Amino acid sequence: MDSLAPSNVPLYETDEERARLWTRCGERGLPVVAVRVGERGYVVRYDLGTVDRRLTDAALQRLREQVLAFHDRAPGVDRDSQVDRVGGETGRHTGELHADTERTARRLASHVAETVLDSSSWHRD
Repeated sequence: MDSLAPSNVPLYETDEERARLWTRCGERGLPVVAVRVGERGYVVRYDLGTVDRRLTDAALQRLREQVLAFHDRAPGVDRDSQVDRVGGETGRHTGELHADTERTARRLASHVAETVLDSSSWHRD
C-alpha cells in the first residue's frame, strides 16, 4: 500500500483510539498516517515506529517538499522556515502537521502518505 485516499485517513480523538490505531498498524506491518482531533484544529500524524523504520534522507526531503507544495507559500517567508509556518514538524520517524479543518487535514495526510507508506522511502534504524 502506497496511497491513502482522504476519506480513508483514520481520525481519532482519544488516547485509547490512538493506541488501537497504532496497534492495528503495527500488526499489519504499516506505518501510521492519521488525523488527530486537536484543541485548536487537526493534526496530521505519521509514525514509522510501528515498522521499526525511519525515512531516508531523500524521502525526508521529498516529504518536506510535498508539505511545502501542499500549502500556499507565504510572501517573504524563506523555504527553511516554511515548515514551521504550517504549524508542525516533519521528522525521520514521526511528524505532526497542523491543519485548520478536517477536510484539509485529510487531504494533507493523503498527500504525506505518498512518501510515508512507500517502503522504498524507509531505512532500518
